[in-house]
Amino acid sequence: MTPIKAKNYVNGEWTTTSQEFESVNPANIHEIVGTAPLSGLQEVNDAVSAAKQAFLSWRELSWVKRAEYIDTFAQLIKRDLNELSNLVTQECGKPINEGRADVVEALHMAQYMAGLGRIPNGYTVSSEISAKDAFILRKPKGVIACITPWNFPSAIPLWVILPSVLAGNTVVFKPAEQTPIVGHKLMELFHEAGFPAGVINLVHGTGEDCGDPMVKHKDVAGILFTGSRAVGKYIQQVAAGDAYKFVATEMGGKNGTIILEDADLDIAVNACILGAFKTSGQRCVSTSRIIVDRKIEAEFTKRYVEKVKRIKVGNGMNEENFMGPLIEKSGLEKWKLHNQKAQAEGAEVLVNGQVLSGGDYDLGNFVSPFVYKMEYRPNTFCLREEAFSPHVAIIPVDGMEQAVDVYNDTDYGLSMAVITEDYRKWRWVRDHADYGLGYVNLPSIGAEVHLPFGGVKASGNGHPGAEGIMDAVTHRIAFTVNHAHEILMAQGLSTNV
Repeated sequence: MTPIKAKNYVNGEWTTTSQEFESVNPANIHEIVGTAPLSGLQEVNDAVSAAKQAFLSWRELSWVKRAEYIDTFAQLIKRDLNELSNLVTQECGKPINEGRADVVEALHMAQYMAGLGRIPNGYTVSSEISAKDAFILRKPKGVIACITPWNFPSAIPLWVILPSVLAGNTVVFKPAEQTPIVGHKLMELFHEAGFPAGVINLVHGTGEDCGDPMVKHKDVAGILFTGSRAVGKYIQQVAAGDAYKFVATEMGGKNGTIILEDADLDIAVNACILGAFKTSGQRCVSTSRIIVDRKIEAEFTKRYVEKVKRIKVGNGMNEENFMGPLIEKSGLEKWKLHNQKAQAEGAEVLVNGQVLSGGDYDLGNFVSPFVYKMEYRPNTFCLREEAFSPHVAIIPVDGMEQAVDVYNDTDYGLSMAVITEDYRKWRWVRDHADYGLGYVNLPSIGAEVHLPFGGVKASGNGHPGAEGIMDAVTHRIAFTVNHAHEILMAQGLSTNV
């Protein structure tokens, strides 16, 4: 493919910088997908200034009118769905069926937000005084910084950008430096959809040189971030210095699938295959711990290992491949570290994942799954820390309560799945596990845009993305109107002096 020259998009104009960086195909690191501007403080200042100015007029439009822009944008995604799907796979490496699913989810988000434009965004409540009307309304906050990850380069940006602009905010968007070309393509569609200048602005660059100035900018009212725990925590700390800034962070997980003794093993095996190895384990919701009742562990493990060994790894453009490459060399090194730690901590290796070599494998960062069995011990690195790779532990436990105790023994709390035929058991697990996303007889993956997406503990600060982000990008205000010819107070205060 001919490399795409991405640009910044500020105040309705395409701009560039004197320095650029390359985006390469992780399945073939010699293939340059495109180049993007290496932006810094000046570009961020220009984008925030444009967004601040555009906010004055954008907020004046009705929710319905703003939703019409989003609806036009949705039609453009539908038109370009195949092109976008291929671009997602070429730039982030995940197989084409996942690239297509990423774009379909982006489309769903656009359709959902367009529909929300005609749903009431406030409501009337009774005042204690009959002559008063009281209202609760949503008002936009201002300029929102959207900093998004590489692994869902079309879906996650729309989870945060579209609710922001629907509510009347304006946006400065920084895509991950691994996937700037998908971000550029989205911006082309926003431009074609006719969004007014300054409403959505795009700046490319590194987290240090571009993301950091966005987070610290005095005119940024809110920050929406998906990425690592370390960076999310840093953003929270920086924003805390400005009392007016609101932050919503989603920061990864050490997710588990709990398999109880009455589980349907066919469902259990397939749920754990999908949960552990889609996007090569590089999802914040990936299953990296399979917590299985000891009574059925041997049979589950036998079936699971057999299926893992059949997984095909290769270039994501080949529909037959189940797993693509890791995104970059650092991801491969992290995978190696977690595998080494597991062995050092006493794991029984069941599938000894390897760095794949020879032929097309030499062009990218390809590895095969690493699966091991380990008895639970507290404070174990490999059972507590996020690997973000095809690295999976099988942990035998004695019953449902221990299963939940083991699941909870990590700083994270993002996604949890439980496999059982007993509704009383899944209800108990539902109420006692620490998570933000829960599933029954399903994988630990599978977000839907009309549901909140986020976690607890180190996985997030309780302000989820997708459906849930609306609370992060609006103020819920109280507004009370008096219709009487005198002032009457609910608490009995009087104007008598």
